[in-house]
Amino acid sequence: MGEQERMVEAILFASAEPVTVAELNARMPHGAEAAVALENLQKRYEGRGVELRKVGEAWAMRTASDLGFLMQKETVETRKLSRAAIETLAIVAYHQPVTRAEIEEIRGVSVSRGTVDQLLELEWIRFGRRRMTPGRPVTYVVTQDFLDHFGLESARDLPGLKELRAAGLLDSRPPPGMVGLGDGEDEADDSQDQDELFREEDTDE
Repeated sequence: MGEQERMVEAILFASAEPVTVAELNARMPHGAEAAVALENLQKRYEGRGVELRKVGEAWAMRTASDLGFLMQKETVETRKLSRAAIETLAIVAYHQPVTRAEIEEIRGVSVSRGTVDQLLELEWIRFGRRRMTPGRPVTYVVTQDFLDHFGLESARDLPGLKELRAAGLLDSRPPPGMVGLGDGEDEADDSQDQDELFREEDTDE
């Protein structure tokens, strides 16, 4: 197992992109157990300058979050998104899989093709499954690159309603359809907040 850990470590350090367990097993000798080696390596790197993190269904070596400031000069690239792009991205992240019509309904305005194209070009969103409804509209979901950029294992790690309100990013008033709820009910736990904000991709099946 020690030798397998060394092989997994070498592959992850040499890879520019996160690597899945299947890809690791394909590169390693027959009978190797990359998943076990990953678990051991993750424990070994806890508290170190670099950490082994799960990104979606893949794994990658990343700078410890509290040391990110040391890398700013080398890694920061300013690419300002328009307000429309930010709103569209947030809707996709919290409501995926979502169609263009649903995005427009939530925003209250039409979504230009350029806005969606920009997010697709950045590889922060991608095409999901088509809806089994008339016209079979395409849906959008966030990508592994989006999760990696924001240090998330999955979209369920996005901040919930309570966290967003505490950060001043949401109106403290209850959303439509929730008028009349007391302040105490607004303080629901984070898992319940996430259920209100996020739907898994397979809910459409």
